[in-house]
Amino acid sequence: MSLFKKIFSTQKKETLDKGLEKSKTSFLGKLSKAVAGKSKVDDDVLDNLEEVLVTSDVGVNTTLKIIERIEERVARDKYLGTEELNLILREEIAGLLSETHHGEETEFQIDTTHKPYVVMVVGVNGVGKTTTIGKLAYQFKKQGLKVMLGAADTFRAAAIDQLQVWADRVDVPIIKQKMGSDPASVAYDTLSSAVSQEVDVVLIDTAGRLHNKVNLMNELGKVKRVMQKVVPGAPHDVLLVLDGSTGQNAFEQARQFTKATEVSSLAVTKLDGTAKGGVVIGISDQFQIPVKYIGVGEGLEDLQVFNKYEFVDSFFNTSS
Repeated sequence: MSLFKKIFSTQKKETLDKGLEKSKTSFLGKLSKAVAGKSKVDDDVLDNLEEVLVTSDVGVNTTLKIIERIEERVARDKYLGTEELNLILREEIAGLLSETHHGEETEFQIDTTHKPYVVMVVGVNGVGKTTTIGKLAYQFKKQGLKVMLGAADTFRAAAIDQLQVWADRVDVPIIKQKMGSDPASVAYDTLSSAVSQEVDVVLIDTAGRLHNKVNLMNELGKVKRVMQKVVPGAPHDVLLVLDGSTGQNAFEQARQFTKATEVSSLAVTKLDGTAKGGVVIGISDQFQIPVKYIGVGEGLEDLQVFNKYEFVDSFFNTSS
């Protein structure tokens, strides 16, 4: 199929292949068991496939959509051999992801019509939020953009310290106040500084506690309102960071945060340490919010712009 014949950047693709190795091995192992002894896709194979997808953290609703699409193919083509199932899955899942991802970004990009371009980063503690901010700062700076960080997660001293470590490592300015300060005040100061220093991209860290959704909603709402006083239209992107290794728990976090604030893009981290990579497919489909970035390793370069074709190709690649 032509989609998968495009030439991917070799280094990026190798990192992605390696990062999804556990997910792929687990999935393909289950898939080969599901079709063992069968030469054509029949009801038994489809039942087994449904179980494979659900246990690979694709999620029940998305799994049912995929099965329905394959049933339509079986009905249309009359005979489908099990050896074709892998390719058909690749096509149908890429098609499903295409409904959320319009166009295909391959590089770290921002909308330069906004200056500064403001990204508010949300997510529970421990998902890799601060690390994602640090790696994004590195990528944007590498492109020659002026980047500034705002430490608006004032609930934990560790969050401010961790962001400072990343600011030092990437060598970008950070605006912070002491622990317990008003997060909206930090956001206001950050954007004021960014405007006066003609910064291109601002990355704002926010508190990640979910114990009280009303408080979270109020706090994020206040941070947004205050930012808009300085930069009308800010934030231009609300990026929700999810830990891919938590599987179904990542769905729950996405559910909570999309209720608490208007999330416009997703980053799914820690995919290299887990067999739960299927969660990217389910979350992208269920929430109809584009996955913008995926984390497939510890290194600065291991946060990648999500490309659905590359992802699906790595996930189903039987040649390596």
